[in-house]
Amino acid sequence: MSGGDAQVQQPRRSGLSRRQKRALSRGAQYVVFVAAVIAFAATADWGRLKNQFAQWGLVRQMFPDVITLALKNTVLYTMSGFVVGLVLGMVIALMRLSPVGPYRWVAGIYIEIFRGLPALLIFVFVGVAVPLAFPGTQIPGGTYGKVALALGLVSAAYMAETIRAGIQAVPKGQMEAARSLGFSHARAMVSIVVPQAFRIVIPPLTNELVLLFKDSSLVLFLGVTLEERELTKFGRDLASQTANSTPILVAGLCYLLVTIPLGFVVRRLEAKAGEAK
Repeated sequence: MSGGDAQVQQPRRSGLSRRQKRALSRGAQYVVFVAAVIAFAATADWGRLKNQFAQWGLVRQMFPDVITLALKNTVLYTMSGFVVGLVLGMVIALMRLSPVGPYRWVAGIYIEIFRGLPALLIFVFVGVAVPLAFPGTQIPGGTYGKVALALGLVSAAYMAETIRAGIQAVPKGQMEAARSLGFSHARAMVSIVVPQAFRIVIPPLTNELVLLFKDSSLVLFLGVTLEERELTKFGRDLASQTANSTPILVAGLCYLLVTIPLGFVVRRLEAKAGEAK
């Protein structure tokens, strides 16, 4: 055979390239998603759903109380619990990092207990066990004080671990530099280390705020007056009175009015933290 004929022809590749396979896979997923949506829309009984969840007369009846009373109380409960949890969590985090053994043990036991117990049990403990254990003792602030204490006890365990991780993430050279300038350990911690740690832990602490906003619905187990109702209690009461679930749907939408913007803030903070690294 001649030199030209002797050249071995390269076999042609058969099949799709990786990019084509990925595009085909994505297209198939879109088709499945659209098909599922169409199937749901075709089989759902929209008339019954509208009657049960979209009674506009009930929606109008809920305003403005759902905002000026229920949402306001929910925000107050959440913020008060967050403040208590942040202060208590900071103390526990510092105890967890303390060179004194008993401090570390107490902090560790607290964290394990309150991270392991359901939030509902903490509310029952604050509302029932505390008055029984300390007769005649009144928690300042009434229901608002009880909710702040219950939410604070729940969130402090998580915040403590978050803050501890943030403190440990600060380079040790920061503390060493502060001590070389004559700072005491406590002053260096408060003035140098903790502020830097909080810049690191702001995103997870904001996530904790979102969780507390939803956990505030457990206030109904403390027994509240009409003026102390939060969103879930407000919606459930009106739903029971009207035998319709529209108030519960409206209450859920009010939660989303707060949690969705907070979620956006968390993502922005996490993005900025990633850029800083």
